[in-house]
Amino acid sequence: LHQPMFYFLSNLSLVDFCFISATVPKMLVNIQMQTQSISYGGCLAQIFFCILLANMDNFLLMAMSYDRYVAICHPLHYSTMMSLQTSALMLGSSWLIASFHALLHTLLMAQLEFCASNIIPYFFCDLVPLLQLSCSNTQLNQLMILLVGGLIVLIPFIGILISYIHIVSAVLKVPSAQGKQKAFSTCGSHLTVVILFYGTIIGVYLNPSSSYSTDKDSLASVMYMVVTPMLNPIIYRIKT
Repeated sequence: LHQPMFYFLSNLSLVDFCFISATVPKMLVNIQMQTQSISYGGCLAQIFFCILLANMDNFLLMAMSYDRYVAICHPLHYSTMMSLQTSALMLGSSWLIASFHALLHTLLMAQLEFCASNIIPYFFCDLVPLLQLSCSNTQLNQLMILLVGGLIVLIPFIGILISYIHIVSAVLKVPSAQGKQKAFSTCGSHLTVVILFYGTIIGVYLNPSSSYSTDKDSLASVMYMVVTPMLNPIIYRIKT
């Protein structure tokens, strides 16, 4: 249990629990009370924690893919390349960057004025639906979503892609079919969650606002905020 992968998994389980807790309890209370209201401060808090936890899911999936890359491609150097200090540095920097990114968008959103409709066609306070309701100039907010948000999503995604390219290349060189199957089964569930998570994130946040669709983006948000965290326990049961 002191292996680096279990540190990442423990953080991932905490993040997934908090991720669902940031939206689902409020949604259930609204259903029970037959109301759909949320305070302005509560809305900003929901934005902050949703961005923070989504970023942490993003970074932890990258860290786990790097861990699998080292374990499969450099097994003899695993203890030195994935030391406790290295794992702690990866986790600490991930929390720090995720916090700054969430704070950036929350502060930018707090500067906007909402002088028209206050009805959010969504099941939680998200950036894109709120920008649609603002009567202020939202060009800076949209630019930050595309540039900063794009980098935060794409850099880990590229890191995961490079890790899996090396993993597949190394596994294909294994002579026995049993060895290949064991290696691929170790990464299969993680790869499935990666595809679900990044596919929905890119579909929601990296599209221009002109192509925004409430129904489509609501479904995609449910996928990465509720369904994907529920699927992540598949990763936990894997013997790493």
